[in-house]
Amino acid sequence: MNDLESFVSIGHRNMAPVSKRATTPKRKAPDRPPDRRQRRSAEIRERLFRSALGLFAKKGFAETTVEDITEAADVGKGTFFNYFPSKDHILIAFGEMQLGKLEAAVAEVRRTNEPIPQFLRALGARMTQEPTRNPEIIRAILQAYLSTTPVRQTMLDLQKRVQALHTELIRLGQKQGEIRDDLPAAEIAYVFRQTIFGTLLIWSLYGDATLNARIESAFNLLWTGMRPRPGSGNSRAGSLSKLEIHS
Repeated sequence: MNDLESFVSIGHRNMAPVSKRATTPKRKAPDRPPDRRQRRSAEIRERLFRSALGLFAKKGFAETTVEDITEAADVGKGTFFNYFPSKDHILIAFGEMQLGKLEAAVAEVRRTNEPIPQFLRALGARMTQEPTRNPEIIRAILQAYLSTTPVRQTMLDLQKRVQALHTELIRLGQKQGEIRDDLPAAEIAYVFRQTIFGTLLIWSLYGDATLNARIESAFNLLWTGMRPRPGSGNSRAGSLSKLEIHS
């Protein structure tokens, strides 16, 4: 399942009605395959989402209208509002997709026990795969953060959840002796997120082929401050030579 398919699946489940009456089933019922109506709804949502991102990349966020999106998706203009309250909410959906990718990555590192420094080094490139690897989309996200609409608060709430996941990763690295433990995990996680996000935004001004190199360079420098301190309580400080980044 690709990123957009994952987004559609998650978004479609979130749209499902929830019963107001609390129930406690004895046994979890197996997931039923979506019926024709649900498949049709998910397909339209995906088309709108794909069309919007494609237009943001081609024309820019501000220049793209809802009518442009529905025409590209080949649906009626009113149909758009059955899935998204506004054009800005496409960016919220995009943020939710990115959050889902991060949650899946965190679950994977728990399962595989991959060394946290190695995982963090690859995380920037992993999170900036298509469709993130487009400067227009990144600039559109920045515009949403600077907006005065409720979209801005929703985007900030998404970032809080991202921060919590990064903090969990750093804390795990500290526990395993892979990351310095003399600073709070949340503080290190904040600097990590700020470094990657800032690098992404600066790159979006150029839109060239240097994104991976920029992220790699940023992490190389950041790692000099994240690695275990000599004489600290980190038990694996001496076993990370193969993971340390050499400039």
